[in-house]
Amino acid sequence: MADEPANGVKSARRTIALLEAFAADDAWLSLADLRERTGFPRSSLHGLLRTLADTGWVTTDASGTRFRLGVRALICGTAYLDRDPAVRYATEALEHVRDATGYTAHYARRDGTQVVYLETRASRQAAVLVSRVGRTLPAHATALGKALLAELTDDEVTALLPTVLTARTPRTVTDPAALRAELAATRERGYAVEREEGTPGIACAAAAVAYRIPATDAMSCSLPADAVDDDETHRVGVLLRDAAADLAARLRRAGIR
Repeated sequence: MADEPANGVKSARRTIALLEAFAADDAWLSLADLRERTGFPRSSLHGLLRTLADTGWVTTDASGTRFRLGVRALICGTAYLDRDPAVRYATEALEHVRDATGYTAHYARRDGTQVVYLETRASRQAAVLVSRVGRTLPAHATALGKALLAELTDDEVTALLPTVLTARTPRTVTDPAALRAELAATRERGYAVEREEGTPGIACAAAAVAYRIPATDAMSCSLPADAVDDDETHRVGVLLRDAAADLAARLRRAGIR
């Protein structure tokens, strides 16, 4: 249509941006908050919020002046997992990894510069991080992300990641050269590691599930950083590497790409 911008329908893009603003913040958001985050005119925000509230995509507080995501967002998010053929196989693999290691196991997918958690199986003994489904973290600050970035060439990683890598903790690797060195080591041993780079007190090992080329999915274990040494991290990393290779083979045999 003549009045549509070259990059798509403006109202649709504004709706998506608004929903993503809600998803990025745990708090109730006012009209002023949303205007600050999106830059949209107040009149446009009023109309979008009214439509989203009427359809269940956002909900309001008792005063009717603050907003957050509604139940429709959960329904559609769950539908994504229900329809992803890899997740059923991944769940079985995670249960095997959890039982074999004693640690909480995760399955995630890279989405641009972030990793998105698709499934988690919590340890029955260890009180370590359990990432909720749908949580996103920067790829450069996680073992899951490093396992998947290592599937790319250095030039592809440079083109993908922002020029300035943000630090989630004081231990996050933010130097591009240091990150490239870590990715080279990851390719050599077949699994990635990080210690308190994404979350204080937590170390992780992860391996890519290479049923696609380059791999988009990976498995990891969360380890208590103050209770595991390099030998234990290596044990878990090797187990993850083997479990990820087995899962990738099963997915390919099932015709899942």
